[in-house]
Amino acid sequence: MSTPSNRKPTQGKEAPTEPFKRSLAGAMRALARKPELEITYASDRPSLVGERARLPEPPRKMTADDVAVVRGHADAMALRLACHDDNVHRRLAPEGPAARAVFDAVEQARVEAIGSRRMAGVATNISAMLEDRYHRGNYHEITDRADAPLEDAIAMMVRERLTGLKPPPAAQKVVDLWRGFVEEKAGPSLDRLLSDIEDQKSFARDMRDVLAKLDMADDANLDPDDDENEEQDEGDNQNEQSDQGDAEEQSSAERAEMQESEDATAELEEGAKEDADGPTGEMPDDMDETDSDNPSEASRPPPNAGQQSRGPEYKAFTTKFDETIKAEELCDADELARLRAYLDKQLSHLQGVVARLANRLQRRLMAQQNRAWEFDLEEGSLDPARLTRIVMDPYQPLSFKREKDTNFRDTVVTLLIDNSGSMRGRPITVAATCGDVLARTLERCGVKTEILGFTTRAWKGGQARETWLQSGKPPAPGRLNDLRHIIYKEADAPWRRARKNLGLMMREGLLKENIDGEALDWAHQRLLARPEQRKILMMISDGAPVDDSTLSVNPGNYLEKHLRKVIEEIETRSPVELIAIGIGHDVTRYYRRAVTIVDAEELGGAMTEKLAELFDDDAPVPQIKKRA
Repeated sequence: MSTPSNRKPTQGKEAPTEPFKRSLAGAMRALARKPELEITYASDRPSLVGERARLPEPPRKMTADDVAVVRGHADAMALRLACHDDNVHRRLAPEGPAARAVFDAVEQARVEAIGSRRMAGVATNISAMLEDRYHRGNYHEITDRADAPLEDAIAMMVRERLTGLKPPPAAQKVVDLWRGFVEEKAGPSLDRLLSDIEDQKSFARDMRDVLAKLDMADDANLDPDDDENEEQDEGDNQNEQSDQGDAEEQSSAERAEMQESEDATAELEEGAKEDADGPTGEMPDDMDETDSDNPSEASRPPPNAGQQSRGPEYKAFTTKFDETIKAEELCDADELARLRAYLDKQLSHLQGVVARLANRLQRRLMAQQNRAWEFDLEEGSLDPARLTRIVMDPYQPLSFKREKDTNFRDTVVTLLIDNSGSMRGRPITVAATCGDVLARTLERCGVKTEILGFTTRAWKGGQARETWLQSGKPPAPGRLNDLRHIIYKEADAPWRRARKNLGLMMREGLLKENIDGEALDWAHQRLLARPEQRKILMMISDGAPVDDSTLSVNPGNYLEKHLRKVIEEIETRSPVELIAIGIGHDVTRYYRRAVTIVDAEELGGAMTEKLAELFDDDAPVPQIKKRA
């Protein structure tokens, strides 16, 4: 085959996936009606922010399933851009985090259903994408309703009503666990959604009614002010409605673009080998991944400033079902070894980067370990700087010097890692690897390191909530979930013995809700009991504390207010030095000494730099920030 005219003879042959990427990008822009849509491919999880889409990097040797999954992500994002109005969505969304998660998931199901009803190819692609997502999330292994996300179950039931398509096989168990409960309470309301599928406002109002029937929203109706605000938004929505009215005129151009994608896909599939490389191996994310309105983002609601100065004192309804457990007690040794191997495989390319950062940290720490000297001693190392005195006066005694040890070794570091569901995927894998390398590095320097994690035992409350229900639902119950605090590595345990334990973070089903305040207090109390003179506590989290069960029956800032109180107690009255690293969310509004990173792969650098600052005696003391 001759070299194309637009390519220099010295250039190598393009990757086999490039034609597929180009045709997929064209089809996505046509479906979204966004000619300037920016599309990139990466091994990180798919995302849509504004008009920037990130799709999964396809394997070099794609199977038909691989093609359908990547196209499914592209179609879902394009339909979101074409059929969804963020302003309408935000105005009509419910307040509670649990209700908001369901509301967001169902809205994504709506936009996907619009495309699936009009184009059979889109329906096939989205079905493949959903099956892949839920299979990677091990949803087919869920047997307890407490572990089954309600938002996914309702979204699949809504999709079934809107398109007639059954839930993906991997999600069937989750839907079956919730179907009886949802159908009994809100079945007729769900049936009404079909008539308003093309009207986002009416659909959202119907969905609010569904949430009210499920006791997830206090009032299914909009506030009176919302009807007045609708008139102000009519101008914004006219463009969207006119675009939908012109959909038929544009359909021929869209089909041409889609046909180009189909042709390129067929060429690639002819030469593809069966499962040569397989998918990228990314850890699953069981929440909607299309943009900032997805359930994973909705589970991190902004603080309600109006309630900051009010609310009852923090308490737990019951601590009977809480547990503090060692990692090796949660699964057997063989599974731990398998999970550790999986973790190593996922971030094999990142280990070298983190290891280099760790070596740099070690050099800085070791350089500080013995940098003070005592002079004019009678024994020690000969001081060459004082030899001139001997030359001038032979009767002068020899002068010796000795390095003076600092209190550097008398230090313990605790790494507290958020094990919540929103940490799934790249954040938790990077956090586990960085914790592993950091523990190894500090151990070389003689610094003891403890690695802890925190989550809950169940979604949506667990046994604590059942006890509250059996007690007649007393008001203001306080924290209403079962805590699970995990010890991955004790401070006195050698790194080799605890290495496998960090693989537990890769176990699907472990990551649930996060109650940061009590976890921070738990880690702090463990540090206070240590004999070391210097104590450092590093928190790694991706946002505010969230527990649906607790927040549904308490003020919206209940957990956040308690977290702020614990932080203030540690920062102002405790000898423990507290650092926080936020992954994708600003934690500087909570902690005095904090840093926020956008990409999880920046975590290694942030951890080493912050620790180096603490160990550097000349580092400036951080100024206290005013909190809003």
